[in-house]
Amino acid sequence: MAARSAPETERRTATALDDAVLADLARHFRGELIRPGDPQYDAARRVWNGAIDRHPALVARCTGVADVQAAVRFARERGLLVIHTREGHRPDLADLPEAKKLRGRLKTGIGDPGPMGRILVRGEYGHDIIDELKPAPGEPVVDKPGKGAFYATDLDSMLHNRGIRSLVVCGVTTEVCVNTTVREANDRGYDCLVLEDCVGSYFPEFQVATLAMIKAQGGIFGWVSDSARFLAALDRP
Repeated sequence: MAARSAPETERRTATALDDAVLADLARHFRGELIRPGDPQYDAARRVWNGAIDRHPALVARCTGVADVQAAVRFARERGLLVIHTREGHRPDLADLPEAKKLRGRLKTGIGDPGPMGRILVRGEYGHDIIDELKPAPGEPVVDKPGKGAFYATDLDSMLHNRGIRSLVVCGVTTEVCVNTTVREANDRGYDCLVLEDCVGSYFPEFQVATLAMIKAQGGIFGWVSDSARFLAALDRP
C-alpha cells in the first residue's frame, strides 16, 4: 500500500503526513513501513504503483494475505460460507459507465492493456482472485461491476436463501470496496464485522479514517476487530 503524494511540483515527504495518523498506523500495522530515503523505497513504490509513476510519502507493506488465509481457513473448517468478490467489467465494456472510465484521468485505465491483461476486465488474469486466496470448490464468486458487492449482483439473494444475516468482511481497498459493501449490507439489515488486518488501502490515513467511521457511534455501520480475536472467537467451544 502506498500513501498518496501531492503533484510533482508539491511533492510531500513522509514527515508531511499527520503524526497522529502514522502513530496510530504503527500501533496496529503488522507489516513494513517504508519511507522516502529507505534503501528499498524505489523498488517498493514501483511494485505498488505500476500503472502510475508516483513518489508516495509512505509505502506500507501489509501482511494481509497470510492473515486473510488464516481467517478463511478457520471459517472453512467450521462450516462458514466463504463468498469471494471481484470488481470487473465485460470484455466489450458494455457495462462500464463513461463517467467511471474517465474518473481519475489515469494514463492506464479500465479496459487498457496492463501487465496482467486488460485492466478490470473479466477473464483476464489480473482480474482474478490472487493465487494465495483462490476459492475452494463450491464457494460462490460474485462478479460485481461496481464498488459494492451488492450492486447489480445476486449476493443478497444468495445470503437470504441461506438465512445468513452476519458478515465478516475482508479485502481491498478499505475506503472503497470494503466501505461501500459494508454500507450496502447495513442498509439491507446485515451485521458486519471488518477485520482490520485483513483489509488494506493505498493510503494509510484512509485506512484509519474508514475503520473509524465504520465503528463510530456504537457501530453505526458495523464492528471492527482483527483476525487473531476472530479466530479465537471461532475456536471457543
